[in-house]
Amino acid sequence: MIRGAIFDVDGTLLDSMYIWDTIGETYLRSIGYEPREHLNETFKNMSLYQAACYYQSEYGVTLSADVIMEGVNAMIRNEYRFRVQPKPGVPEFLDRLQERGVRMCIATATDEPLIAEALARCGIDSFFTKIFTCNGVGHGKDEPQIYRAALRHLGTKKEETIVFEDALYAARTAKADGFLVAAVSDDHEREQEALFSLADDVIDNFSDFDGFWRRTGCRKGQKRLEPGEGPEAERGEKRR
Repeated sequence: MIRGAIFDVDGTLLDSMYIWDTIGETYLRSIGYEPREHLNETFKNMSLYQAACYYQSEYGVTLSADVIMEGVNAMIRNEYRFRVQPKPGVPEFLDRLQERGVRMCIATATDEPLIAEALARCGIDSFFTKIFTCNGVGHGKDEPQIYRAALRHLGTKKEETIVFEDALYAARTAKADGFLVAAVSDDHEREQEALFSLADDVIDNFSDFDGFWRRTGCRKGQKRLEPGEGPEAERGEKRR
């Protein structure tokens, strides 16, 4: 029986990954420079400070790194504060979990104030008892500490706690540490099939709560499914 749920936010609960995909180009245009092709790919593995330095060295931006970083952060805050929306079906899905007594909290790599404001504006903040961030626990999602901290807070057993993630690397971390994992479909994850394969359940959309609960909510522990069972089998049926 599922008694606890740990939710990622960006790409899982909120349709917000577009921010991180386009912010580099959007900021550059806002200060009067035209970005070259594939700039966002270039920024993918850079810190914000490194990106600011790149603007200076490659585009001749004369603003200081601190001013650039504050400008980028202000644009990001604006998106979370006014524009980002939940994925379809999320409020109802959370409500159904709450009705069944499932305890819920957040585990995110995004700063807490941004997440807290977006969740409150979208009317779903009350479902969660705490927001855990990678900065707050001092570890990224390539390590299990954030999920362990969330588990201690929920007070549930690991085998009765499910982690909702849209990113393969994060889902892999949670799964390797013994959690149940629900893979949330999001086009920004390029290795979706690998993500779906390791997960205990796959959420194509949040509108099918009954299907999720039937497949996952009442399972005891992490029983291995037989061939032809489970989320991938159901997805295959839908494709026929």
